[in-house]
Amino acid sequence: MIQAVLLDLDGTLLNDQKMISPKTKETLLSLQANGIRIVLASGRPKRGIEPFATELKLEQYGGLIVSSNGACVTDATTGETLFEQAIDRDVARAILDHLTGFDVIPMLNDETYMYVNDVFSGMLELNGEPFNIIKYESRGGRFQLREEPRLADAIAFPVYKILVAGQPDYLQANVDAMSQPFNQQVTGMFTANMYYEFTDYGIDKARALDHVFQQVGIASDQTIAFGDGHNDRSMLEYAGISVAMDNAVDAIKAIATDVTRSNNEEGIAHHLARYLP
Repeated sequence: MIQAVLLDLDGTLLNDQKMISPKTKETLLSLQANGIRIVLASGRPKRGIEPFATELKLEQYGGLIVSSNGACVTDATTGETLFEQAIDRDVARAILDHLTGFDVIPMLNDETYMYVNDVFSGMLELNGEPFNIIKYESRGGRFQLREEPRLADAIAFPVYKILVAGQPDYLQANVDAMSQPFNQQVTGMFTANMYYEFTDYGIDKARALDHVFQQVGIASDQTIAFGDGHNDRSMLEYAGISVAMDNAVDAIKAIATDVTRSNNEEGIAHHLARYLP
């Protein structure tokens, strides 16, 4: 029997308009009413997940929020932090100083602010169009912006992740030089073609979920996971049933138990219909 549904957000639960479709919402509310726990697991910081947790009434049904690729897990009902593992602050400072040698846009956040070097230097060209990545990230996470000429000086809080944005071709060409000096101290991964993210060593969605599920008595084979991107791999490998969205990257489709419709075609609702009473 399925006890928990594990959902990535962007490209999975959310359509391209960054919304939960009515049918998907109805399905997830119905499952919760029948005792199945919903877990939202994203690379987003907690503030960027909370509105969707509220929309799905996770606080009413004991749902969980897994944020920053697994660096933090929050009980949606109580607000209690059930698991957290931040990057060592000295390591985070060293990474941020190292990144100044690359043509990238690093970002980090606390509970209120997103810290950047220059709020007016956030433009990328994606799919042939200008895209303000700082505006996109700050609004998606509901953060106020703060400038810090040396980002390492801003650190006075737990750093769950360091987000690095850049032109996709540039990131691919320079990822080894950016990450290799810290391979034994942090985990680095692409979460989209224009994003590379650092979390503490060994952190991923599966590790966070396993830690919390051991406390609440849910076995991995009692879960079903949905995802589309590289940072969903550990979660899909962990779950008893793994489902890739039709819009998922090929590497995720290759490891999944099944492939459902895309995030714009209510793929989650379509697949979960078989579990409704």
